[in-house]
Amino acid sequence: MTSQSLTDLAFDHLKKKKKEMLFAKLWKDVHDKMGMSDEIAKRKIASFYNALMLDSRFISLEGNKWDLRERHSLESLMIDPELLDAIDDGDEYEDYDDMVTSEEN
Repeated sequence: MTSQSLTDLAFDHLKKKKKEMLFAKLWKDVHDKMGMSDEIAKRKIASFYNALMLDSRFISLEGNKWDLRERHSLESLMIDPELLDAIDDGDEYEDYDDMVTSEEN
């Protein structure tokens, strides 16, 4: 068992692997390194996920993969503006007045 935090272990593990990892594999490797029983690991998995989300060293990628933020340029993290246009809820209204009138009825 180690005295490092779960996120520190995850950081070190991703650093050694030098590539992104599926969350399930990362969690298994980390809780194995901590020497946790499967029962304890089941209770702590949500806390670990939350800790990764809040720790600025990590980045969540498509497909529930995780990596170190330092390995990704700002450009690679940008959202394609065309994707945002595709989900715009206001597309069905020609202008704001039409939207307000429609919602009042």
